[in-house]
Amino acid sequence: MTTENNSLPAGMFDAQAFRAGLETENVINCCKTVIATATAYLHGQFHNGIPARDLIRLRATFVDSLLATLWDRCDWGPSELALVAVGGYGRGELHPHSDVDILLLLGEDCQNCQEQLESFLTLLWDIGLDIGHSVRSVAQCAEHAAADITVVTNLMEARVIRGSQRLMQQVQELTGPEKMWSSPDFFRAKLEEQTVRHTKFTDTEYNLEPNVKSSPGGLRDLQIIGWIAERHFGVESLEQLTAEEFLNPEEMEILTNGRNFMWQVRYALHMITDREEDRLLFDHQRELAALWGLEDGDKLAVEQFMQTYYRWALALSQLNEVLIQNFDQAILRQDMEDDVHSLNERFQIRNGYIEARSNDLFTTTPAALLEVFLLCATHEEIIGVAAPTIRLIRDNRHLIDDAFRADERNKQNFLAILAGPNKMTRQLRRMNRYGILGGYLPEFGRIVGQMQHDLFHAYTVDAHTLEVVKNTRRFQYADFEERFPVSSRVARRLRKVELLYITALYHDIGKGRGGDHSELGAVDAERFCRGHGLDQRDTELVVWLVRNHLFMSAVSQRKDISDPDVIQQFAEQVGDQEHLDYLFTLTVADINATNPTLWNAWRGSLLRQLYTETRRALRRGLENPVDKQAWIEETRSAASNILEDRGFTSEELNDLWQQRGEDYFLRECAEDIAWHTETIAGHHDTDKPLVLVRNNADSSVANTTQIFIHTRSRVQLFSSICAALEQLDLSVHDARIYSANDGMSLDTFFVLGSDGQPISEDSARLRYIKEHLTESLGSTTNDPGIVERRTPRQMKSFSIPTETSMSVDETRNVSILEVSTPDQPGLLTRIGRIFVEYGIELQAAKIQTLGERVEDVFFITDNQQRPITDPKLRGAIQRAICNELDVQAAA
Repeated sequence: MTTENNSLPAGMFDAQAFRAGLETENVINCCKTVIATATAYLHGQFHNGIPARDLIRLRATFVDSLLATLWDRCDWGPSELALVAVGGYGRGELHPHSDVDILLLLGEDCQNCQEQLESFLTLLWDIGLDIGHSVRSVAQCAEHAAADITVVTNLMEARVIRGSQRLMQQVQELTGPEKMWSSPDFFRAKLEEQTVRHTKFTDTEYNLEPNVKSSPGGLRDLQIIGWIAERHFGVESLEQLTAEEFLNPEEMEILTNGRNFMWQVRYALHMITDREEDRLLFDHQRELAALWGLEDGDKLAVEQFMQTYYRWALALSQLNEVLIQNFDQAILRQDMEDDVHSLNERFQIRNGYIEARSNDLFTTTPAALLEVFLLCATHEEIIGVAAPTIRLIRDNRHLIDDAFRADERNKQNFLAILAGPNKMTRQLRRMNRYGILGGYLPEFGRIVGQMQHDLFHAYTVDAHTLEVVKNTRRFQYADFEERFPVSSRVARRLRKVELLYITALYHDIGKGRGGDHSELGAVDAERFCRGHGLDQRDTELVVWLVRNHLFMSAVSQRKDISDPDVIQQFAEQVGDQEHLDYLFTLTVADINATNPTLWNAWRGSLLRQLYTETRRALRRGLENPVDKQAWIEETRSAASNILEDRGFTSEELNDLWQQRGEDYFLRECAEDIAWHTETIAGHHDTDKPLVLVRNNADSSVANTTQIFIHTRSRVQLFSSICAALEQLDLSVHDARIYSANDGMSLDTFFVLGSDGQPISEDSARLRYIKEHLTESLGSTTNDPGIVERRTPRQMKSFSIPTETSMSVDETRNVSILEVSTPDQPGLLTRIGRIFVEYGIELQAAKIQTLGERVEDVFFITDNQQRPITDPKLRGAIQRAICNELDVQAAA
């Protein structure tokens, strides 16, 4: 497909027929028809494999012809004015729904043109073009450009479609770097603009739903360097920078191919959404993966597509970094004397950046590819790698081969980087950015840009991994001790903290290959440890940690850690204090690096409780498990002592407690039992629910809000409580249900607000919760209403079927029902209804939300307090739950 002299393919647009149609047809309808025809043609060419770079230029040429024809129909008389394309349209780049930015440039004799201008603009809106416009004189253009960097940037890309070239030349003369926004000022302003934009996107190329135009590594990063080059060097395109020795042929290839890929993605987004959409939202990602012809395998098609996107974004971001640094040297430091001092015979520091002292350094001394990062880690004054050296690293990273990896000097250098005193994590990020980390550790290279298609993981696997390393490093710093007091103390007494860093580096390295990533990662970790000379003890510790890195999180959030048997089993699996300390710090670092919203004080308190109880079990000795009966008696005695100080007698307490089962005294602490008992004793109207609420400062379970409910047992009680809590915008994280022999139910719920935080100290809020629950539970209805809320957009992108499993805990004599399902309003209420339908008694529940899904664990029995063992009944219960939740999720 070719065009000559700005002509357009006949199947796309016939200028002569269009002009004739304007004379005989309705103008608006005629214009809409040719726009629709041109759009359909371009979309068809896209599907036929024509590159987007050609299509966006064809569209700009088409719009030029359209606007020029409509402009020529207007009677402008003797007035001097011009129709000017600016912005992306001025560059000759128009995606299907990009704004058509125009400047109506007026001369001094345009006083009588106002009506014609308004009619022209109105027509452009009426025919459906996304017009962005300004109407200004030459002087006004200069005035606005002097005040606003975006205006002068748009004018730099301006081109006249129709009208006076002289006026536009005047604008360019008045707004050039000699008159305003000198090259250094322009550079600083654009650099600040980029910094602000990158910060908006958390300064990473790896956002879950990146913006192909504005995210780091997106098209705007290329435009920024293009604008700077044009302002300073007078080049019209980035391709001309080669002559200025700023881009070598390989970088030019990266620029061209990366920009073409981003253009392809942006065009496809506009096409499939039929609007200006530059965000790669989850549902769009799947459509684009299909459009690219990708299919699910070991990795989902969408994960393959996004890995390609992330790798191009990283490459373009690195190119932006190199050019910005070169521009800084050429523009801001051109008249300054360089500050240079030697580090060794291979490297020196120039103006704060480390650089190779010869261009053949890495060719003659490949080991320097790791040494450069080791020097950065040991010299605090180094602020980065010089642009010429970044190029040399990229050009020579192919030298990292099996022989390089087997070289003992390189092995020692890599271990020394992990032990480096200065910004070790930053060095690993640089190594990843420049392709060295994935070269030295090929298993790490496979996870670079590896997306995890869910809302639980906020980062790609490599970005998450380096964030975990960063968190383990933070535990050594006093600045983070207030946020992570226990983790910091534990981490500082680790025998070899670098073993924690190695574990963090390998804990998720097996993802994306199919199979159990923990087991796959353990194999890779063992190979690394043995290859790098770690002794047997250290190797076994790292391998165990990688294999079990999810274990502590799972136990704390899915098991009843108030049960001494659970603690004993966990302690037996951990084995000793050293394994516990390493696993605890790794777990805290991992959760905090998975998703910024995942970590909260509640999860922290669960981990601390599990850590503390396990440490006690290890001190006591694994051969000396807790005697449950002794535990119960100790709790009763402690509660009795508290209550006797408040005037209760032993006989009164025995009478109050005779209806309580042993499980109550096993799972509740003495302080809470005393709290419950005292208020129940003073509550004489048993037909009216007793509701107690206290915030995290008062609760024995830290960092949550505790709600205790004492009321008569009835059908749908659990569902009613959950519905009432949801009406209060509270999320249940733990529930303990006790049925007494006197027909009363004692239920404890640990809740957080919708923001994942405990309820504030505001007594009015706590009082309202108590009043609402009392009123709701006092109602005679047995059919709890379900709160109806809109499902968030992101949730709708994940149609994950509900999964359930059921097993029997012989020790506690209960069945364990696990439910994994998309998060949805009224979930617990719906499950509670099914429990009633099948005669199930709920003993306890552990609730956790992980991004777009929930993973809930219910401890249940039949109405005779026995585990559910009948396979048919178990199957029926699970099918009922799946059917109910999946139907609701699809609604």
